[in-house]
Amino acid sequence: MADSHSPEPDSRRTLWHAIRRFFDGSDTDQSLRAQIEEAIDEHEDHGNKGAASNGDLTPLERQMLRNLLHFSEHDADDVAIPRGEIIAIPQTAPWEAVVGVFSEHGHSRVPVYGETLDEIVGMVLMKDVFPFLVSGKPPRDWTNLLRQPLFVPQARNALDVLNDMRASRVHLAVVIDEYSGTDGIITIEDLVEEIIGEIEDEHDDAPEDMLTPLGEGMWEADARTELDEVGERIDARLGEVEEDVDTLGGLAFLLAGQVPPVGAILAHDSGWKLEVVAGNEKHVTRLRLHPPPPKTEESEE
Repeated sequence: MADSHSPEPDSRRTLWHAIRRFFDGSDTDQSLRAQIEEAIDEHEDHGNKGAASNGDLTPLERQMLRNLLHFSEHDADDVAIPRGEIIAIPQTAPWEAVVGVFSEHGHSRVPVYGETLDEIVGMVLMKDVFPFLVSGKPPRDWTNLLRQPLFVPQARNALDVLNDMRASRVHLAVVIDEYSGTDGIITIEDLVEEIIGEIEDEHDDAPEDMLTPLGEGMWEADARTELDEVGERIDARLGEVEEDVDTLGGLAFLLAGQVPPVGAILAHDSGWKLEVVAGNEKHVTRLRLHPPPPKTEESEE
């Protein structure tokens, strides 16, 4: 008989009922993934969003569990470092340049390419470079240190990529597009971060704000800023795009019908204007957002 002076907490009853529903078959139309996520939602709806003091799951653990539940929904393209952000070394580089890349960026492994980035010929590992640094004698041909990365298509499931890395003990994968070109790269750290969140280390730059207010309603923005964030922080209308566009840079391309040149000012239906302040012939990197003109009394009428 239950102790009437020690009623079972609502959070425990919620989770227990969810588990019972799974085993007694009353929710046979739901997947196990959906039932676990529903149990977490119900648990939080009962006011258990704070830190756990009774051995229950903490908010961080619940978020990690959510991430894990949805991890298999991602493909290689979703988790990859984009092509434009890849740090790589040409195979014709001198030894000093190879050492310089590791010194500057702090990576443990770096892709090596032939004539272009679409021709990845291998990767070089810091642990293979280090003995030569200690001895002070460079190798006769550093390309003999090359090891083979994994090559995976864009559509390969992220969980499968993780399994590939575990089975082959290779912790860098090159993501290949439909034309056999290099679309991006994935490290095992990228996959782990999808579950536990961003991992910052001593080599990472301090996080920069992608959106910076300039005063008088103007903003300067990184072209990679997600439109959802722009909509939340600046104007919801800027985040409402029917086309398959996720970033400010993509919105600028959509408005211009091409990669807009530096100095171009693009008008948005909301009245905002997007000024291209940095970029090149391939993509936009920074934008300045000019607010709509203030409404006059005549326009309001």
